[in-house]
Amino acid sequence: MSFKQVIEVYELLDTPVIKGDEIKEFFLKRGIDESEIKTRKIKEDKGETEFVKITIRGKEGISKGRKEGKSKGEKERMLKGGKEGRSKGEKEGKSEVGRSYAHNAPTLGIIGRLGGIGARPHKIGLVSDADGAITALAAAAKIGVMRKKGDVLNGDVIVATHLCPRSPIIPHQPVDFMGSPVSIETMNKYEVDERMEAILSIDTTKGNRVINCRGFAISPTLKDGYILRVSEDLLDIMQIVTGKLPVVFPITTQDITPYGNEIYHLNSIMQPATATSAPVVGVAITTEVPVPGCATGANHTIDIEMAVRFVIEVAKAYGERKCSFYDQKEFQRLISLYGTLEHLKTLGKKP
Repeated sequence: MSFKQVIEVYELLDTPVIKGDEIKEFFLKRGIDESEIKTRKIKEDKGETEFVKITIRGKEGISKGRKEGKSKGEKERMLKGGKEGRSKGEKEGKSEVGRSYAHNAPTLGIIGRLGGIGARPHKIGLVSDADGAITALAAAAKIGVMRKKGDVLNGDVIVATHLCPRSPIIPHQPVDFMGSPVSIETMNKYEVDERMEAILSIDTTKGNRVINCRGFAISPTLKDGYILRVSEDLLDIMQIVTGKLPVVFPITTQDITPYGNEIYHLNSIMQPATATSAPVVGVAITTEVPVPGCATGANHTIDIEMAVRFVIEVAKAYGERKCSFYDQKEFQRLISLYGTLEHLKTLGKKP
Protein backbone atom coordinates (compact mmCIF):
# COMPACT_ATOMS: atom_id res chain seq x y z
CA MET A 1 0.00 0.00 0.00
CA SER A 2 1.12 3.55 -0.74
CA PHE A 3 -1.56 5.60 1.03
CA LYS A 4 0.96 6.92 3.55
CA GLN A 5 3.24 8.25 0.81
CA VAL A 6 0.32 9.76 -1.13
CA ILE A 7 -0.93 11.64 1.94
CA GLU A 8 2.58 12.76 2.90
CA VAL A 9 3.28 14.09 -0.59
CA TYR A 10 -0.13 15.77 -0.70
CA GLU A 11 0.65 17.62 2.53
CA LEU A 12 4.15 18.49 1.29
CA LEU A 13 2.78 20.13 -1.85
CA ASP A 14 -0.29 21.80 -0.33
CA THR A 15 1.46 25.10 0.29
CA PRO A 16 1.65 28.52 -1.37
CA VAL A 17 5.46 28.37 -1.47
CA ILE A 18 7.56 25.47 -2.78
CA LYS A 19 11.14 25.30 -1.53
CA GLY A 20 13.65 22.98 -3.18
CA ASP A 21 15.48 22.38 0.10
CA GLU A 22 12.27 21.16 1.76
CA ILE A 23 11.60 18.78 -1.12
CA LYS A 24 15.13 17.39 -0.79
CA GLU A 25 14.82 16.99 2.98
CA PHE A 26 11.54 15.11 2.55
CA PHE A 27 13.12 12.52 0.27
CA LEU A 28 16.37 12.23 2.21
CA LYS A 29 14.28 10.93 5.12
CA ARG A 30 12.75 8.31 2.85
CA GLY A 31 15.82 6.50 1.62
CA ILE A 32 16.83 8.73 -1.29
CA ASP A 33 20.52 9.70 -1.32
CA GLU A 34 21.46 13.36 -1.65
CA SER A 35 23.24 12.64 -4.93
CA GLU A 36 20.04 11.12 -6.34
CA ILE A 37 17.82 14.19 -6.09
CA LYS A 38 18.10 17.45 -7.97
CA THR A 39 15.87 20.51 -7.81
CA ARG A 40 16.06 23.55 -10.03
CA LYS A 41 13.94 26.69 -10.13
CA ILE A 42 13.21 27.93 -13.65
CA LYS A 43 11.63 31.30 -14.39
CA GLU A 44 9.97 32.40 -17.63
CA ASP A 45 7.59 35.18 -18.65
CA LYS A 46 4.50 33.62 -17.02
CA GLY A 47 6.15 32.78 -13.72
CA GLU A 48 8.46 30.21 -12.15
CA THR A 49 8.39 26.57 -11.15
CA GLU A 50 10.55 24.09 -9.25
CA PHE A 51 11.72 21.11 -11.29
CA VAL A 52 12.44 17.93 -9.35
CA LYS A 53 14.35 14.91 -10.65
CA ILE A 54 15.03 11.81 -8.56
CA THR A 55 17.24 8.96 -9.77
CA ILE A 56 16.67 5.86 -7.66
CA ARG A 57 19.52 3.45 -8.26
CA GLY A 58 18.69 -0.22 -8.70
CA LYS A 59 20.71 -3.36 -8.02
CA GLU A 60 21.65 -3.83 -11.67
CA GLY A 61 20.99 -0.31 -12.91
CA ILE A 62 23.14 1.52 -15.42
CA SER A 63 23.92 4.16 -12.76
CA LYS A 64 26.14 1.61 -11.04
CA GLY A 65 28.30 1.27 -14.15
CA ARG A 66 28.14 -0.91 -17.23
CA LYS A 67 28.57 -4.60 -16.63
CA GLU A 68 30.05 -7.01 -19.11
CA GLY A 69 28.93 -10.52 -19.86
CA LYS A 70 25.85 -12.48 -18.88
CA SER A 71 25.36 -15.54 -16.75
CA LYS A 72 23.30 -18.39 -18.14
CA GLY A 73 20.39 -17.48 -15.88
CA GLU A 74 20.50 -13.85 -16.94
CA LYS A 75 20.47 -14.81 -20.61
CA GLU A 76 17.43 -17.02 -20.09
CA ARG A 77 15.66 -14.30 -18.12
CA MET A 78 16.32 -11.69 -20.80
CA LEU A 79 15.17 -13.96 -23.62
CA LYS A 80 11.88 -14.73 -21.88
CA GLY A 81 10.96 -11.06 -21.43
CA GLY A 82 7.37 -9.93 -21.75
CA LYS A 83 4.47 -11.41 -23.69
CA GLU A 84 5.09 -9.32 -26.77
CA GLY A 85 8.45 -10.83 -27.56
CA ARG A 86 11.91 -9.42 -28.15
CA SER A 87 13.82 -8.46 -31.25
CA LYS A 88 17.27 -9.71 -32.15
CA GLY A 89 18.70 -6.45 -30.82
CA GLU A 90 17.19 -6.99 -27.41
CA LYS A 91 18.47 -10.56 -27.25
CA GLU A 92 21.94 -9.23 -27.79
CA GLY A 93 21.54 -6.92 -24.81
CA LYS A 94 19.77 -3.82 -26.07
CA SER A 95 16.98 -1.92 -24.37
CA GLU A 96 13.68 -0.91 -25.96
CA VAL A 97 15.25 2.24 -27.37
CA GLY A 98 18.19 0.32 -28.77
CA ARG A 99 20.95 1.35 -26.37
CA SER A 100 23.33 -1.45 -25.44
CA TYR A 101 23.59 -1.99 -21.70
CA ALA A 102 25.30 -5.40 -21.51
CA HIS A 103 23.42 -7.08 -18.68
CA ASN A 104 22.51 -3.90 -16.83
CA ALA A 105 18.80 -3.65 -16.09
CA PRO A 106 16.84 -1.12 -18.18
CA THR A 107 15.86 2.28 -16.78
CA LEU A 108 12.23 3.33 -16.39
CA GLY A 109 11.20 6.97 -16.49
CA ILE A 110 8.21 8.19 -14.46
CA ILE A 111 7.10 11.71 -15.39
CA GLY A 112 4.48 13.63 -13.45
CA ARG A 113 3.06 15.89 -16.14
CA LEU A 114 0.98 18.94 -15.23
CA GLY A 115 0.51 22.65 -15.64
CA GLY A 116 0.72 23.46 -11.96
CA ILE A 117 -0.13 22.17 -8.48
CA GLY A 118 -1.97 25.38 -7.58
CA ALA A 119 -3.75 28.36 -9.14
CA ARG A 120 -3.07 30.97 -6.48
CA PRO A 121 -4.23 33.68 -5.94
CA HIS A 122 -7.44 32.67 -7.80
CA LYS A 123 -7.76 29.30 -6.03
CA ILE A 124 -6.56 28.22 -2.57
CA GLY A 125 -5.16 24.71 -2.18
CA LEU A 126 -4.02 21.92 -4.47
CA VAL A 127 -5.83 21.73 -7.79
CA SER A 128 -6.97 18.66 -9.69
CA ASP A 129 -4.06 19.11 -12.09
CA ALA A 130 -1.63 18.23 -9.28
CA ASP A 131 -2.43 14.50 -9.53
CA GLY A 132 0.48 13.76 -11.88
CA ALA A 133 3.03 15.33 -9.54
CA ILE A 134 1.54 13.66 -6.46
CA THR A 135 1.55 10.24 -8.13
CA ALA A 136 5.11 10.49 -9.41
CA LEU A 137 6.58 11.80 -6.15
CA ALA A 138 4.60 9.35 -4.00
CA ALA A 139 5.97 6.50 -6.15
CA ALA A 140 9.50 7.83 -5.64
CA ALA A 141 8.94 8.05 -1.89
CA LYS A 142 7.59 4.49 -1.72
CA ILE A 143 10.43 3.04 -3.80
CA GLY A 144 12.90 4.92 -1.59
CA VAL A 145 11.35 3.51 1.59
CA MET A 146 11.36 0.01 0.07
CA ARG A 147 15.06 0.32 -0.75
CA LYS A 148 15.82 1.66 2.73
CA LYS A 149 14.28 -1.51 4.17
CA GLY A 150 16.24 -3.74 1.80
CA ASP A 151 13.79 -4.29 -1.07
CA VAL A 152 15.81 -2.89 -3.96
CA LEU A 153 14.42 -2.75 -7.49
CA ASN A 154 16.55 -4.31 -10.19
CA GLY A 155 16.73 -1.33 -12.56
CA ASP A 156 17.16 2.39 -12.09
CA VAL A 157 14.02 4.51 -11.87
CA ILE A 158 14.09 8.20 -12.81
CA VAL A 159 11.20 10.31 -11.52
CA ALA A 160 10.71 13.85 -12.81
CA THR A 161 8.07 16.54 -12.40
CA HIS A 162 7.68 20.25 -11.68
CA LEU A 163 5.91 22.11 -8.89
CA CYS A 164 4.26 25.50 -9.31
CA PRO A 165 1.64 26.68 -6.75
CA ARG A 166 0.81 29.81 -8.81
CA SER A 167 0.07 28.59 -12.33
CA PRO A 168 -2.30 30.41 -14.69
CA ILE A 169 -5.77 29.18 -15.62
CA ILE A 170 -6.46 28.85 -19.35
CA PRO A 171 -9.82 28.52 -21.16
CA HIS A 172 -10.47 25.06 -22.61
CA GLN A 173 -13.46 23.00 -23.68
CA PRO A 174 -15.35 21.36 -22.05
CA VAL A 175 -13.76 22.74 -18.83
CA ASP A 176 -10.87 25.06 -18.03
CA PHE A 177 -7.32 23.74 -17.83
CA MET A 178 -4.30 24.74 -15.80
CA GLY A 179 -1.66 26.58 -17.76
CA SER A 180 2.03 26.38 -17.00
CA PRO A 181 4.50 29.13 -16.10
CA VAL A 182 7.02 27.53 -18.46
CA SER A 183 6.80 26.19 -22.01
CA ILE A 184 6.36 22.56 -23.02
CA GLU A 185 9.87 22.70 -24.48
CA THR A 186 11.23 23.68 -21.07
CA MET A 187 9.26 20.90 -19.37
CA ASN A 188 10.59 18.33 -21.78
CA LYS A 189 14.13 19.66 -21.34
CA TYR A 190 14.10 19.14 -17.57
CA GLU A 191 11.77 16.13 -17.29
CA VAL A 192 12.58 13.87 -20.25
CA ASP A 193 15.95 12.28 -19.53
CA GLU A 194 18.01 10.53 -22.22
CA ARG A 195 18.66 7.71 -19.72
CA MET A 196 14.95 6.81 -19.69
CA GLU A 197 14.48 3.70 -21.83
CA ALA A 198 10.70 3.64 -21.45
CA ILE A 199 8.44 6.29 -19.95
CA LEU A 200 5.20 6.40 -17.99
CA SER A 201 3.72 9.89 -18.32
CA ILE A 202 1.19 10.54 -15.54
CA ASP A 203 -1.32 13.36 -15.92
CA THR A 204 -4.71 14.42 -14.62
CA THR A 205 -7.02 13.71 -17.57
CA LYS A 206 -10.43 14.72 -16.28
CA GLY A 207 -11.35 17.65 -18.51
CA ASN A 208 -12.94 15.68 -21.35
CA ARG A 209 -15.91 13.54 -22.38
CA VAL A 210 -14.02 10.61 -23.90
CA ILE A 211 -12.91 8.94 -20.64
CA ASN A 212 -15.98 8.18 -18.54
CA CYS A 213 -14.71 6.17 -15.60
CA ARG A 214 -13.10 7.11 -12.31
CA GLY A 215 -9.66 5.77 -11.44
CA PHE A 216 -6.88 5.64 -13.98
CA ALA A 217 -6.47 4.54 -17.57
CA ILE A 218 -3.49 3.85 -19.81
CA SER A 219 -2.83 4.82 -23.41
CA PRO A 220 -1.55 2.80 -26.34
CA THR A 221 2.24 2.96 -26.60
CA LEU A 222 3.57 5.93 -28.54
CA LYS A 223 6.95 5.84 -30.23
CA ASP A 224 8.45 8.14 -32.86
CA GLY A 225 5.07 9.24 -34.20
CA TYR A 226 3.51 5.77 -34.26
CA ILE A 227 0.55 4.95 -32.04
CA LEU A 228 1.24 1.28 -31.35
CA ARG A 229 -0.87 -1.53 -29.92
CA VAL A 230 -1.56 -1.48 -26.21
CA SER A 231 1.03 -3.39 -24.19
CA GLU A 232 -0.38 -6.72 -22.98
CA ASP A 233 2.10 -6.70 -20.10
CA LEU A 234 0.83 -3.32 -18.89
CA LEU A 235 -2.78 -4.50 -19.19
CA ASP A 236 -1.93 -7.51 -17.04
CA ILE A 237 -0.31 -5.35 -14.37
CA MET A 238 -3.21 -2.90 -14.42
CA GLN A 239 -5.91 -5.49 -13.87
CA ILE A 240 -3.92 -7.14 -11.09
CA VAL A 241 -3.41 -3.80 -9.31
CA THR A 242 -7.02 -2.60 -9.68
CA GLY A 243 -8.85 -5.92 -9.47
CA LYS A 244 -10.93 -4.75 -12.42
CA LEU A 245 -10.87 -4.94 -16.19
CA PRO A 246 -8.15 -2.65 -17.57
CA VAL A 247 -9.15 0.70 -19.05
CA VAL A 248 -7.47 2.17 -22.13
CA PHE A 249 -8.05 5.76 -23.21
CA PRO A 250 -7.99 6.87 -26.86
CA ILE A 251 -5.30 9.14 -28.26
CA THR A 252 -5.40 10.82 -31.65
CA THR A 253 -2.81 12.12 -34.08
CA GLN A 254 -3.53 15.62 -32.76
CA ASP A 255 -2.64 14.54 -29.21
CA ILE A 256 0.82 13.28 -30.16
CA THR A 257 1.93 16.45 -31.94
CA PRO A 258 3.79 19.17 -30.00
CA TYR A 259 1.97 21.97 -28.24
CA GLY A 260 2.24 25.27 -30.07
CA ASN A 261 0.85 24.15 -33.44
CA GLU A 262 -2.63 25.60 -32.74
CA ILE A 263 -4.22 22.14 -32.84
CA TYR A 264 -6.55 20.76 -30.16
CA HIS A 265 -4.94 18.35 -27.68
CA LEU A 266 -6.67 16.15 -25.10
CA ASN A 267 -4.02 17.46 -22.69
CA SER A 268 -0.23 17.32 -22.36
CA ILE A 269 -0.02 13.68 -21.26
CA MET A 270 1.69 12.49 -24.47
CA GLN A 271 3.99 15.50 -24.89
CA PRO A 272 7.10 13.71 -23.50
CA ALA A 273 6.99 11.52 -26.63
CA THR A 274 7.82 14.56 -28.78
CA ALA A 275 11.24 14.79 -27.09
CA THR A 276 12.42 11.17 -27.03
CA SER A 277 12.66 7.96 -29.02
CA ALA A 278 11.81 5.93 -25.94
CA PRO A 279 8.35 4.31 -25.91
CA VAL A 280 5.87 6.41 -23.92
CA VAL A 281 2.65 5.26 -22.26
CA GLY A 282 0.25 7.72 -20.70
CA VAL A 283 -1.21 7.03 -17.27
CA ALA A 284 -4.32 9.19 -16.97
CA ILE A 285 -5.98 9.94 -13.64
CA THR A 286 -9.65 9.99 -14.61
CA THR A 287 -13.21 10.80 -13.53
CA GLU A 288 -16.70 9.94 -14.78
CA VAL A 289 -17.55 13.58 -15.51
CA PRO A 290 -15.46 16.51 -16.79
CA VAL A 291 -13.61 18.19 -13.91
CA PRO A 292 -11.66 21.44 -14.41
CA GLY A 293 -7.92 21.14 -13.96
CA CYS A 294 -8.09 24.25 -11.78
CA ALA A 295 -10.71 22.76 -9.42
CA THR A 296 -9.72 22.36 -5.77
CA GLY A 297 -10.90 19.52 -3.52
CA ALA A 298 -10.77 17.22 -6.55
CA ASN A 299 -7.70 15.05 -5.80
CA HIS A 300 -8.97 11.54 -5.09
CA THR A 301 -6.41 9.77 -2.92
CA ILE A 302 -7.83 6.31 -3.62
CA ASP A 303 -7.36 6.74 -7.37
CA ILE A 304 -3.91 8.29 -6.97
CA GLU A 305 -2.81 5.45 -4.68
CA MET A 306 -3.90 2.87 -7.26
CA ALA A 307 -1.89 4.67 -9.91
CA VAL A 308 1.14 4.75 -7.58
CA ARG A 309 0.93 1.00 -7.08
CA PHE A 310 0.63 0.51 -10.84
CA VAL A 311 3.75 2.50 -11.71
CA ILE A 312 5.73 0.76 -8.95
CA GLU A 313 4.70 -2.68 -10.22
CA VAL A 314 5.67 -1.62 -13.75
CA ALA A 315 9.04 -0.43 -12.41
CA LYS A 316 9.63 -3.80 -10.75
CA ALA A 317 8.71 -5.80 -13.85
CA TYR A 318 10.46 -3.53 -16.35
CA GLY A 319 13.73 -3.64 -14.42
CA GLU A 320 13.56 -7.44 -14.54
CA ARG A 321 12.73 -7.41 -18.28
CA LYS A 322 9.33 -8.94 -17.58
CA CYS A 323 7.37 -6.04 -19.04
CA SER A 324 7.58 -4.83 -22.63
CA PHE A 325 6.07 -1.55 -23.79
CA TYR A 326 6.03 -2.58 -27.45
CA ASP A 327 7.09 -5.27 -29.91
CA GLN A 328 10.39 -4.16 -31.43
CA LYS A 329 10.17 -6.56 -34.35
CA GLU A 330 6.71 -5.34 -35.33
CA PHE A 331 7.80 -1.71 -34.98
CA GLN A 332 10.70 -2.28 -37.37
CA ARG A 333 8.24 -3.93 -39.77
CA LEU A 334 6.07 -0.80 -39.65
CA ILE A 335 9.09 1.38 -40.43
CA SER A 336 10.09 -0.81 -43.36
CA LEU A 337 6.55 -0.74 -44.78
CA TYR A 338 5.49 2.84 -44.13
CA GLY A 339 8.60 4.80 -43.23
CA THR A 340 9.21 7.10 -40.32
CA LEU A 341 6.53 9.28 -38.72
CA GLU A 342 8.98 11.35 -36.71
CA HIS A 343 7.79 14.51 -38.47
CA LEU A 344 4.79 14.33 -36.12
CA LYS A 345 7.20 15.16 -33.29
CA THR A 346 7.86 18.56 -34.89
CA LEU A 347 5.74 21.70 -35.32
CA GLY A 348 5.34 20.76 -38.97
CA LYS A 349 5.43 22.84 -42.12
CA LYS A 350 4.66 26.53 -42.04
CA PRO A 351 1.54 27.37 -44.12
